[in-house]
Amino acid sequence: MNSQTIEGQRLEISRSNDNNEDWLYWGPYLSERQWGTVREDYSEDGNAWNYFSHDQSRSRAYRWGEDGLAGISDPEQKLCFSISLWNNNDPIIKERLFGLTNSEGNHGEDVKEYYFYLDSSPTHSYMKWLYKYPHNAFPYENLVQENERRKSIPGSLEYELIDTGIFNNDEYFDVEVEYAKASPSDLCVKVNIRNHADHSAKIKVMPTLWFRNTWSWFENVEKPMLKGDFRSDIGTAEIYASASSDKSTSEMKLYCQTPNDILFVENESNKKKLWQTENNTKYPKDGINDYLIHQSDSINPDKEGTKSSALYDLELQAGEIKTIKVRLSNNTNLENPFSEEFDQTFENRINECNEFYNQVTPQQLSDEQKMIQRQAYAGMLWSKQYYHYVVADWLKGDPTQPTPPLGRSRNSQWQHMYASNVISMPDAWEYPWFAAWDLCFHTVIFSRIDIEFAKKQLRLLTNEWYMSPNGAKPAYEWAFSDLNPPLHAWAALKIFENEEEITGNKDYGFLSDIFNHCLMNFTWWVNRVDEENNNLFEGGFLGLDNISVINRSKLSDFENAIGKKVTMNQSDGTSWMGMFSLKMMEIALKLGEQNPSEYSHLASKFFQHFVFIADAMNNVEHKSNGKVKLWDDSDGFYYDFLTIYDNPTQYVSIKLKSIIGIIALFPIAKLNHGVLDDSCSRKLKEKMDWFIQQHPELIDQVKTTKEDNEDEMLLSFVNPERLKIILQKVFNESEFLSPHGIRGISQIYRDQPFSLSIDGVTLTEKYTPAESEDQTFGGNSNWRGPVWFPINFLFIETLEKYHEFLGDDFKIEYPTNSGKQLSLKEIANDLTNRLIGIFEKNTHGKRPFHGENSTFQENSTWQDLILYYEYFHGDNGAGIGASHQTGWTGLVAELLHRNQKN
Repeated sequence: MNSQTIEGQRLEISRSNDNNEDWLYWGPYLSERQWGTVREDYSEDGNAWNYFSHDQSRSRAYRWGEDGLAGISDPEQKLCFSISLWNNNDPIIKERLFGLTNSEGNHGEDVKEYYFYLDSSPTHSYMKWLYKYPHNAFPYENLVQENERRKSIPGSLEYELIDTGIFNNDEYFDVEVEYAKASPSDLCVKVNIRNHADHSAKIKVMPTLWFRNTWSWFENVEKPMLKGDFRSDIGTAEIYASASSDKSTSEMKLYCQTPNDILFVENESNKKKLWQTENNTKYPKDGINDYLIHQSDSINPDKEGTKSSALYDLELQAGEIKTIKVRLSNNTNLENPFSEEFDQTFENRINECNEFYNQVTPQQLSDEQKMIQRQAYAGMLWSKQYYHYVVADWLKGDPTQPTPPLGRSRNSQWQHMYASNVISMPDAWEYPWFAAWDLCFHTVIFSRIDIEFAKKQLRLLTNEWYMSPNGAKPAYEWAFSDLNPPLHAWAALKIFENEEEITGNKDYGFLSDIFNHCLMNFTWWVNRVDEENNNLFEGGFLGLDNISVINRSKLSDFENAIGKKVTMNQSDGTSWMGMFSLKMMEIALKLGEQNPSEYSHLASKFFQHFVFIADAMNNVEHKSNGKVKLWDDSDGFYYDFLTIYDNPTQYVSIKLKSIIGIIALFPIAKLNHGVLDDSCSRKLKEKMDWFIQQHPELIDQVKTTKEDNEDEMLLSFVNPERLKIILQKVFNESEFLSPHGIRGISQIYRDQPFSLSIDGVTLTEKYTPAESEDQTFGGNSNWRGPVWFPINFLFIETLEKYHEFLGDDFKIEYPTNSGKQLSLKEIANDLTNRLIGIFEKNTHGKRPFHGENSTFQENSTWQDLILYYEYFHGDNGAGIGASHQTGWTGLVAELLHRNQKN
């Protein structure tokens, strides 16, 4: 891909199996938060946030990973590098990012820092990162206390760092970190510090090198070593890294241009501070912090250890910029590491990075759109993290550590799970762990810039050390057994199609590999998530943060409230399975192009399964208090319904208009029945003909044909008439359609909340465009009104597929009640522009995602810094939730690609 560019060639070299020149060996694989994660939680109650807090993180060694600012590491995170800072006012040095824990914020966990991923090439041969560091003491307590107060105020938004006034009068530093590789393991680093204030200010900057602690947990493990020295001839300090048992990091050296000092400690816990027991070393992990803040005798005078910082004690005048140069290299004998070649490396890599993106980025895009897309790609690339979690070892504990409490049982059904990989994370701080359906969206974005990484990531969760022996895929570390929508087949097709579009290559081997693993996962869904064996699926949470009025993650809570067993037949769960079936059918047809005999029966199987699911979706009904099914004829919409096992059994429709009814449109595929013997096999056509003859009543409800060609059919849950009925609601600005996309639930519930009473228990749900006002399900119940990129992305794709079949003559009033009739393609284009418009400057020169933040909107040094939030305000498009959720919101990069074609 893009092999005509130097960066493209470098990427291909790094992916080749017979070449040792691995430009991907060093990358941003260091997490931005390891504290508060499940992996580090050895408590009995499973409260990860409380067990390993931010306050402890500077003093306590991590078991499973590391974290840092603008950090990099090797692919197994053995040797790590990042930047530490101190403004001479904070109570602690800034080694890692701070944020609220899950119980402290309105919407749950939330980073309270301002940092930005500005650039990265796919091989990380060039990267740029920016952090805004206040001059004055960081308001840790104020952020916690004010957010705690706001939790009790309905409709209140998060209290952010900028709201504290800490950036008033421009009293802050820009700390910009740039990396440029001179060779795969020779990294030149610039730290550019700018004082924005109108007066001088002091700052200590500490490039930091350390080994992940792999020795404290086991007996007789050899410990690596860092050792420092000064070279008076050129005023350079050198920190030598040696790990004799590990050839990959056996010899590295950090060259530091003219530091004030180099400081050494051990990356080991300060047991005396944490647990009032004897320390293993006089110089524990927090020794550098205590030396600077408290002038403690806590650094090793022999200048050796397993953690080291080069100290730069700077004073910057008003507006002044100073640059620190360091170099981490496997060439341990550089005579002059900061010669002209150092600066030339940056110039070369920047030019090569620009050349690469000039090939990737559609030239029709505006300069602003190109900037938005490039920062989205940068965020994706910076969010590649080393993820390490061996569940069996985590459950039983380590030989040198106390035995974990007997009550620990999280993920106990996943003891086969062995994770030790670089993975694309939704967010390197807030979600420094993979999520199954997020990862599918990530791979589609990555397919434009690193197709092999995209394929490798999609394959990852299908490996036997990830996927459960029964065919389940792990959802995320908080609960591997939770369910995410099954999108692997969809993502595989998108990657296949994108690669064919870009390179002309059809990777049938990749498609076959994913298909075979999806067969197991599909079987698991059918056997485990269809309790009544009627092709109506439950699924519970399904990634939608409890969008229903009932907590779908904990249906047992509702059962306890009414004292009866309950099952929930989910419109979205059933729809995802319908989509899964059609995508598997499409993959089988693709694979049948090469091997018809092997895949014809599988294509037929998934075609038939889709038909039965569609029938259940539209027609399965129970007679008690009237007819109840997922499709409601009177409302013209799809809803969940409950089965309450009583005498007699009750069936209750949850008539809440939400995106779960819109997801019913996603199962869609075009099939040319007349040419099946050309594209797959005559046997497949015979099987389909037999099935159609046997079940004409089923086929008629799922297929739409063209008057001039009945062999060409569209498969979907809805026919064109029903499609119009649903879309009238979706495109109504009084319901789902917002200026920035499709809302999570209809805003008819803004003033008149939805209410449902069952056996004396009354449940209510209100439209809220930003944070949920209902804490019933916890701080993350946020799919209730805002705009979410992944569902909007799939919806736009769905409209385009309908248009491909129905054509320009099929028009819908858009917006509803406007009198304007548009084709579905025109509507898809408009929705695309609404989503892209979240990031673009509007006619008032403001970017909607910045909301009412005047600093971001008006200050020239802030306004072009793009944050890819988790979701967006349903009315004004302001960014809400995780501020660096570049994962699925990075889909804006793919929307910009598609938009330029229209």
